[in-house]
Amino acid sequence: MTTSEPGRGWLLRLVIAFSFAQGAVSMARPAVSYRALALGADARAVGVIAGIYALLPLFAAVPLGRRTDHGRCAPLLPIGVVLIAAGCGLSGTAGSLPEMAAWSGVMGLGHLSFVIGAQSIVARQSAPADQDRNFGHFTVGASLGQLIGPIAAGQLVSGHDGALARTSAAALFVAAAVAACSVTSLWRIEHRPAEGLLKKTADASPSRRVPVFGILRTRGVASGIFISLAVLSATDILTAYLPVVGEQRAISPAVVGLLLSLRAAATVACRLVMTPMIRLMGRTVLMAVSCLGAGLLCAAVALPLPAWALGVLLAALGFCLGVGQPLSMSTVVQAAPDEARSTALALRLTGNRLGQVAAPASAGLLAGLAGTAAPFVMLGVLLLLGSAAIAVRPLRRAADTAVPPAVPEARKPPRAAEEERSAVSGRCGPGEETSARTDPEEPPP
Repeated sequence: MTTSEPGRGWLLRLVIAFSFAQGAVSMARPAVSYRALALGADARAVGVIAGIYALLPLFAAVPLGRRTDHGRCAPLLPIGVVLIAAGCGLSGTAGSLPEMAAWSGVMGLGHLSFVIGAQSIVARQSAPADQDRNFGHFTVGASLGQLIGPIAAGQLVSGHDGALARTSAAALFVAAAVAACSVTSLWRIEHRPAEGLLKKTADASPSRRVPVFGILRTRGVASGIFISLAVLSATDILTAYLPVVGEQRAISPAVVGLLLSLRAAATVACRLVMTPMIRLMGRTVLMAVSCLGAGLLCAAVALPLPAWALGVLLAALGFCLGVGQPLSMSTVVQAAPDEARSTALALRLTGNRLGQVAAPASAGLLAGLAGTAAPFVMLGVLLLLGSAAIAVRPLRRAADTAVPPAVPEARKPPRAAEEERSAVSGRCGPGEETSARTDPEEPPP
């Protein structure tokens, strides 16, 4: 299900559209927290509202992925934009906490629709050797949105003179307008050659569909899903709970927005240099080291640091968090069967949303019992360090497995070498590359 086409204009347009969509969500998430606080919510209620954002997507991800495996991806993008804009705008008019939670769920469903469609397009239109790079560039769009969105929200939201309810609503209305801007880049993103391949897949019998548990049992899929869950949960709790921490430590909303954007800027920097880091360290080692560092730094957010030290900490944390998402995407895509790539990406997003439901709810419970610092300790110790341990497991298996050295072709009998070349040429058509399937845990050579 892979196709390639000269030029990457489609990827640039997709990154621009994703920047607007993610910028709207990143602006709306802290604004929702501030508006909930203005409506009388405590730390526990903020956690519940943040969890509802992921509840509807939790049930919708796999059906959308199945549909995308057997159809076009592009229609999900404008649908996602409409739902994001509606969720943002209607959250600004909500007058109660249940309404806030409901429209937050609509916003999350729109974000899921957009991301499933966009990730499936990248997987379908990228050659295997380009997937790490293209997914890295694709997630730069998310990081740009996370960079600009919190700054804009922080500038718009003000709690002075009891204006928090009004200013947070204004930020949500602006977020809805930003989401609508992404429609301007949604043209000629999905290539026509991919549709012929999709028609063949759609005509296949339903019995040939790969079962969900079969996808999850494929080596590399489960670890990629868990790493993505841990990294996104860290980003989500930072976005939802840093405003609460700022209120308790007398840090203004503008400074909180700047701190969140500093974290996102470091993530952008990481993804721009990710290809050389993969060449230097390898995919598995890079994921393990980045998750381990992110776990320690996330736990350190609980320390009573001044704003400038918190900024340095968040910059380092953002750099470490930049690795997990794009590499988990390419790991899942390369590990999954070709006819179930979109479903595998949807399962990854299901894991993300499960983390976004469970992590904020657990964070809200811990915050109510032990203070707002407790969620960061929980996330750092239980999720990111556990994720690093899962990433290291393939290295141990590889170290314990003795692989006999390959016999150079020059030393093979002439007849054997000729038969091997004939077999390879027989498997490939004219003009096709003869690259073998790579281990999903290691980058292609």
